[in-house]
Amino acid sequence: MNFSMWSSLNEWLWQERFWLPPNNSWAVLEDRDGLVYAHPRDMLMALPLALALVAVRFTFERFIGLPLSRWLGVRNQTRRPVKPNATLEKHFLMEGQRPTEPQMSLLATQCGLTLRQTQHWFRRRRNQDRPCLTKKFCEASWRFTFYLCSFIGGISVLYHESWLWTPVMCWDSYPQQPLKPALYHWYLLELSFYVSLLITLPFDTKRKDFKEQVAHHFVTITLIVFSYSTNLLRIGSLVLLLHDSSDYLLEACKLFNYTHWRRVCDALFIIFSLVFFYTRLVLFPTQILYTTYYESIANSGPFFGYYFFNVLLMTLQLLHVFWSCLILRMIYSFIKKGQMEKDVRSDVEESDSSDGEAAQEYPQLKNRAAHRPGAAPTDGPRSRAARRMANGHTPAT
Repeated sequence: MNFSMWSSLNEWLWQERFWLPPNNSWAVLEDRDGLVYAHPRDMLMALPLALALVAVRFTFERFIGLPLSRWLGVRNQTRRPVKPNATLEKHFLMEGQRPTEPQMSLLATQCGLTLRQTQHWFRRRRNQDRPCLTKKFCEASWRFTFYLCSFIGGISVLYHESWLWTPVMCWDSYPQQPLKPALYHWYLLELSFYVSLLITLPFDTKRKDFKEQVAHHFVTITLIVFSYSTNLLRIGSLVLLLHDSSDYLLEACKLFNYTHWRRVCDALFIIFSLVFFYTRLVLFPTQILYTTYYESIANSGPFFGYYFFNVLLMTLQLLHVFWSCLILRMIYSFIKKGQMEKDVRSDVEESDSSDGEAAQEYPQLKNRAAHRPGAAPTDGPRSRAARRMANGHTPAT
């Protein structure tokens, strides 16, 4: 019974009227006369290949990325470990990494610590969870290597194809467009890479645009699978190549930023920004979106697959606009300060002695804590001892 239900659902889902232009059927995409066409089952190879890429990535980072980071002088910032404290650790894991003002006062009282000591504990604890610089370097080096190889491979595959230079040719004789082996392998490799990124997401450096990155990976995977299954490989290949053209520049910029080669990083950042804005905000809407919205249905009426494909492309464009805003913020900082600042998507390492930050996080804590019932004292013996230790009057323990 379950098999029958699944068969019925599968048959309904793959109705020709959903995914193909009017007056076309899946029969025209069957292999015949030496011509090979794209079939959805071909994409199943992406799963084992994605696992293989994960293994290659960890091997690359371990034996190439890490030694390269050391050779280029990438050094991790020294972090002082936190003193074990079950109460504060439980709050950190269960309630949140940044306690509110009342919570901080209560925790200080429960642990017999001063407010400053409690604040320092949470700052150090947050720093412990932040990825070290060598980890960021290794991740960026792997992505740079793949994106560069993928971009070069895509150019070699598409350079002699008419639709690279004239996007309207993507719809010539569609959907009866035979599959070329080189295009299939490049497509499969791209899909496998994005699947591998999803697999390693829990272990990768999490940035402030983490949700947008996840959305981008899902949309990209859906676009690749859908475009392959419906033989939209020509327009799909243009989307992939357009994205690869700037991605490797971004990763190269990160690498030089981590190695503190400021001038090279600044120059690459300018080049990356120009390429990104031109490809994502000019070429993508005027060439890709235009041809999929208007030219794709010039000889046929719209159908569900047409709307579905364009919704996915518009989602990508919204993400392009979001990242463009982040880049503009970095450009503003670059112009104002004369050099590249840290990636606005990255968390900044907090200093153990950042009193200014503590005052900013809890501006009224010192003034009101003494008057609140049960609040921890800010000027008691523990607090005075802590100040003497900070000033060097007492040996550190």
